Amino acid sequence: MLFDNLLTRARQSAAKRKQYKRLVAEIDGFSSRDLADMRADRSEMLFQAYKQVYG
Repeated sequence: MLFDNLLTRARQSAAKRKQYKRLVAEIDGFSSRDLADMRADRSEMLFQAYKQVYG
C-alpha cells in the first residue's frame, strides 16, 4: 500500500515534469518576432505554463 502510493506519486511527478518540459520547449521555440506578433512576454508564458502544470 505505501509502496503503491509512493510509486503513483513518482509517476505523477514524472508526468508533470514531462508536460512542463514540453511546454517550455515550445515557448523557447518562439522567436522574438513570434512573441512580438502575439504581443506576448516569454517570462509570463513560462510562469503561466508552470502554474498550469503545478498549480
